[in-house]
Amino acid sequence: MTPDLTTTLATFEERIAQELHSDVAFIAAIAGELVGAGGKRLRPTLSFLAAEMVGADDDSAMGVALAVELLHSASLLHDDLIDDASTRRGAAAAFRRYGNVVSVMSGDFMLARVLGLLARARKDDFTQLMSATAVAICEGEVLQFQMATLETWSTDTYRQVIEGKTAALFAAALEGVAIVAGAPDEQRLALREFGMAYGRAFQMRDDYLDLLGDAATLGKPIGGDLREGKATLPVLSLIEDGLAEPVAILRRHAADEGDVARMVELVREFGGDARTRSAIHAEVGLALESLTAFRRTPARTALADLAAAEADRIA
Repeated sequence: MTPDLTTTLATFEERIAQELHSDVAFIAAIAGELVGAGGKRLRPTLSFLAAEMVGADDDSAMGVALAVELLHSASLLHDDLIDDASTRRGAAAAFRRYGNVVSVMSGDFMLARVLGLLARARKDDFTQLMSATAVAICEGEVLQFQMATLETWSTDTYRQVIEGKTAALFAAALEGVAIVAGAPDEQRLALREFGMAYGRAFQMRDDYLDLLGDAATLGKPIGGDLREGKATLPVLSLIEDGLAEPVAILRRHAADEGDVARMVELVREFGGDARTRSAIHAEVGLALESLTAFRRTPARTALADLAAAEADRIA
């Protein structure tokens, strides 16, 4: 991380705390916990690197980064409730401590802050992008539930899910900066393509590790997606091959003792792990190819390194 980016991210932390300020104690508490937990701030990092590449001014790039991160944070509060999650970033999920109403309304509070940022940006194209991104997130989450409910398991549907729930926000963090900077269409499209490919690779890798990773390294038991009835890429490749046992395990949400371990065996035996790694490498390749629209700079190298790391983590 460059000194300039470190400084910019420190300023971002100050600004997001300001955006999340509320005189209502419960909202302030939830917002404070989200700011304190921080996370990797990956999406803001994408925005600030894109700003270096297209020459966006600091205030405009900051507005994009804040809007995208607040939309992401709001979706996390809602997702935890939908998924009946126990924890978020090592602490009890907000709805478990404050209740469903407070958690949902705090998420809505963040969405309202996003509207304020969009009004201040005064860029119709950016507003339309953020609207489309919010729609994509909702559709991705509902499609994931629909796929499980109707058992319409397929890799094509899975890609639609991860494009909506994950990749769309990555793309918005990058394309939004190109919009506010008035960058050429070629650069705007290239940043969007990078964000979508990188976002798909990111989610595929996350899903791969959820089943095939090390519990001690992850800090949680493996097989969380299976227990929620979510069909991810390593399992879907087996289902599409016509294997019955993975379907049975998925239908009962891996409720029987040994189900997760058995699924791991099946995935490794029938190549679901190798096919997922191949898919991740392909997405990383697409992401890197999109960056050829830009001259070589430290910012472009940093974006390339972020994408390449997704393949390295499952090598």
